[in-house]
Amino acid sequence: QLHLVESGGGLVQPGGSLRLSCAASGFTLGYYAIGWFRQAPGKEREGVSCITSSGGSTNYAAAVKGRFTISRDNAKNTVFLQLNILNPEDTAVYYCAAVIASDTMCLMIPSGSWGQGTQVTVSS
Repeated sequence: QLHLVESGGGLVQPGGSLRLSCAASGFTLGYYAIGWFRQAPGKEREGVSCITSSGGSTNYAAAVKGRFTISRDNAKNTVFLQLNILNPEDTAVYYCAAVIASDTMCLMIPSGSWGQGTQVTVSS
């Protein structure tokens, strides 16, 4: 079972930035496509972004495209999500998980277990 740990969340003002990390332990993250998801209070969990195992292809939800950037460093066994131009609607617990993917594309459909998540709060 894949064990992923999210970190990097916090409280930020509207317009601010954060960088989230998804670290793997006990296995080689580079074998897996990874996605970021979020769940706001009272709402269902939704896909935010994903990246193929090589990092050659990415995918974004419409709500975050142009503001968020997913990347990975397989040597560090970590996937990142850079959050820019944050607004209060981005407030949520953010999770990472393995996702369904081919060599050339990924889908924001989880295929593995969830970590504990990291809280992102955007407020003035």
